[in-house]
Amino acid sequence: MGNNYIFSLTPTFTQGLVLGQLSILVLLALVLKYLFFIPPESETETVPFHPLSKSNPSWHKDVEEEDTDSTPEKESAHWFNILARQVVEVYRAKLQNNLTGYEGIEVARRKIEDHANELRPRGFLDHITIHSVDLGMSAPKLSNARVVNDSEGDSAPTTIEFDMSYRDTISVSLSTSYLFNYPMSSFARLPVSLTISLSLFESKVTLVPPSPASVAPVLTISLPQDFTLNLKTTSLMGSRAMLRDVPKLHELIEYQVRKVLALRGTWRIVLPGMGSLATAQHEVEKKQAASNEQG
Repeated sequence: MGNNYIFSLTPTFTQGLVLGQLSILVLLALVLKYLFFIPPESETETVPFHPLSKSNPSWHKDVEEEDTDSTPEKESAHWFNILARQVVEVYRAKLQNNLTGYEGIEVARRKIEDHANELRPRGFLDHITIHSVDLGMSAPKLSNARVVNDSEGDSAPTTIEFDMSYRDTISVSLSTSYLFNYPMSSFARLPVSLTISLSLFESKVTLVPPSPASVAPVLTISLPQDFTLNLKTTSLMGSRAMLRDVPKLHELIEYQVRKVLALRGTWRIVLPGMGSLATAQHEVEKKQAASNEQG
């Protein structure tokens, strides 16, 4: 009669093995739940990361000395570097609503926060809070201008290449939470705090003049996909137990930035009075379709 019971006071080896596995799973769930995750309804005070420039003004000083103390370049790209710096300064000013100091930085911070929350995947990320931003003070520099192929006797337009280098103090500090929707919606949240700063961006820049045979002539500026990108990322993950500077998170962020630059690394400028943007876009799509058919 006693052999009909599933469990007894003297369990068998199989029963003991099952109980041991269940206890390990329950213990693992409790550790994850109460050490790293937070319940969805609780408010977590995240520890914001601030860019290095907030506490170390010498970081700005190094970039400023590099820009002001350098002698003018001997090549024709020097004029373009002056123009590029002025264009970047205009973008910085407009991002700050032409304000300076703390007020301007606060305006830029709010704009970046609103834009980040418009783009975030709402099913996976909680509200993104931007704690601080550093818009930098330098601009990309071009050098070593060269003609890749001469169009004399050839229908293809002349292609010009530059070497571009960009070093700056640009950075952003943010916090959010990764949402876990299993086994139920909003089961738990994993708090994440990040500071992302640019160390170096180097690439070739290819400039292709418009073709006279084109319906809508465009000036094409493009970046190859073999560029150099060095980002510095500091991170904190978890609620009560903190995981600092996870390498996989750094790799994921750098991969996503590289992906965006590769997808949007081509700019086409329609010549004034030579066609509309829609016509140029239609011609580009036709060329891409023709190349896909040949491939």
